[in-house]
Amino acid sequence: GFEIGMFAGSIASLTVLGAPDLIVLTLKEFAEQAYRICRAGNLPLMVDADHGYGNALNVRRTVEELETAGVSGMSIEDTDLPQTYGVDGRARLISIDEGTAKLKAALDARQDPKLVIAGRTSAAAISGLEDALTRSKAYEAVGIDAMFFTGLNTTDEIDVVSDALSIPIILGSTPPDLNDFGYLADKGVRIALQGHTPFLAAVKTVYDTLKDIRNGVLPADLKDRHDPEILKQVTRHETYKRWINEYL
Repeated sequence: GFEIGMFAGSIASLTVLGAPDLIVLTLKEFAEQAYRICRAGNLPLMVDADHGYGNALNVRRTVEELETAGVSGMSIEDTDLPQTYGVDGRARLISIDEGTAKLKAALDARQDPKLVIAGRTSAAAISGLEDALTRSKAYEAVGIDAMFFTGLNTTDEIDVVSDALSIPIILGSTPPDLNDFGYLADKGVRIALQGHTPFLAAVKTVYDTLKDIRNGVLPADLKDRHDPEILKQVTRHETYKRWINEYL
């Protein structure tokens, strides 16, 4: 029943590499996984394309690959990635000029004008709300379709960015105080991400199940961990059964 799916760079890194979100994943690996997700169903897919895997020329290539993979939208952020030597894990931002150039390259690279290109900034948590506003207005002026904010924590901050922009807003994971979806919708928020709980829950369930089996628990006693009917649904069991009857 969801209207859109989200594929984050951090989840891609966990899925493909079993690695933390440090931009050790390559564009090819990310695009291939996005392709598999798009192939699996018709739910529109929004992806976190991180910093576009390099400079503005790399951003063009990122848009080409992800559009070919079938995604419906992507965000390009202005974080200085990957981490540079000597910063001790502290997040930094590229200049507004470079961020603007990257987004212009992304818009120029897309073939389908319906492909959503969103700017993204973590400036609210790094350099303050005023800088986040300056950046978002500069990115809006380039012609992006939406603005993705992380690090907004209060209704006052939401009010400020909503008043400043005329394009749709995307929010990263927000604190419980900002879970009034009616209020967010009134403020122009069109996507409110809810975190990575489903994926993290799946990882823990697999781990706990393997641990129980290693410790002697019988699989028959773990039937509450899975549901055959859900498996049939996600593997399109009935569809394949119909195809077998029709073609074989």
